[in-house]
Amino acid sequence: MKLYDELVWRGLIKDVSNEERARDLLDNDKIKFYCGFDPTGESLTIGHMVQVVRMLLLEKYGHTPIVLIGGATGLIGDPRQTSERKLLTLEESLLNAEKIKVQLSQFLDPNQAIFVNNYDWIGKIDMISFLRDYGKHFSINYMIAKDTVQKRLDIGISYTEFSYMLIQAIDFLHLYRELDCKLQFGGSDQWGNITTGLELIRKLEGENSKAIGLSSPLLLKADGSKFGKSETGALWLDSNLTTPYEIYQYFLNASDADIENYLKQLTLLSRPEIEDLVQKQLEKPELRQAQKKLAYEIVKLIHGEDAIKQALKVTDALFLGEFSDLSKTEFQMLTKTLDTVSISEPKGLLDILVETNLASSKREARTFVQSGAIMINDIKMDDIEYVVTNEHALHDAYAVVRRGKKKYAIINFK
Repeated sequence: MKLYDELVWRGLIKDVSNEERARDLLDNDKIKFYCGFDPTGESLTIGHMVQVVRMLLLEKYGHTPIVLIGGATGLIGDPRQTSERKLLTLEESLLNAEKIKVQLSQFLDPNQAIFVNNYDWIGKIDMISFLRDYGKHFSINYMIAKDTVQKRLDIGISYTEFSYMLIQAIDFLHLYRELDCKLQFGGSDQWGNITTGLELIRKLEGENSKAIGLSSPLLLKADGSKFGKSETGALWLDSNLTTPYEIYQYFLNASDADIENYLKQLTLLSRPEIEDLVQKQLEKPELRQAQKKLAYEIVKLIHGEDAIKQALKVTDALFLGEFSDLSKTEFQMLTKTLDTVSISEPKGLLDILVETNLASSKREARTFVQSGAIMINDIKMDDIEYVVTNEHALHDAYAVVRRGKKKYAIINFK
């Protein structure tokens, strides 16, 4: 299967500016392509993995990735559907940009990928040049017609965010001229910005310019809700913000209706492997073989072999109720997942049960203790006056409190 057909099969193409040219360049040539990431936060999310996987597929077929970190566009803000973005300072934008560069560099071949920051050229353009050299080529009618602007007209949009598409267009023009970049891609919400770049290249480089644009559908759940959100919020690629265990659990619990799309768009598994997993899921959905493989592959791709082993170990510990073999790092994963109380001096057991939400009140906590439902590590607690000290600490830092068979919390000894 050729590259363009694989992208179609995986559901990674929604819009294409010129399908014939795109197919020819991707299947019969070796080109430079770019995808942009604005540093609006200090970490990317799981939702960005759709574009990461697409970059990896193109790289696998011999094309050269240009990863654009938007140190400049991050200062402006791509128009959201709901409201204006909070403006970052230059220091915040550039600091976030460096963190995101580090994140993305772990996925791509360092000998092949090219990393750029658009602040390096956008920051040098003065206001008069921006208006005369670039703004002059677009009518207000053209810009207002863009979907991202249309969705904001009722509640209003600042000139700052309105101008975002022009700045991204300059990026495409710059990379086309300086690095011979032929292709830009992004999510379908970026299509208006991508086509603005194509239009600027056409006007300044001529009708025979070779630039093309692609977009991919936004990855949604089968029920139409937004992908990549857990009960506690966004799923971040930074392990300090979202642990590998949390990501593993999210995909382990993915619905059967979502699994095929997730396998195609968030992993590099081959077509035969994916089709085999989908078939197994249809035949024996209760085994959740597809979900287990999906969760394994995503955590391995993002965080590596050691992290997936740790996530599996934590998963087994919670299932079996055995925690003595967990490492300090694995306990740290648990503190991100379970209710945790930090103590620096001895504390009453009943207080700990309330503070970790294992009991709603001291009265209820007393009942749980008296009925033999409470354990610390593997020791049953039957004294309602018991005071917890660091004698229970594993790795001099942690203890597991259990209520019944499946309710857990962590004590973190400071």
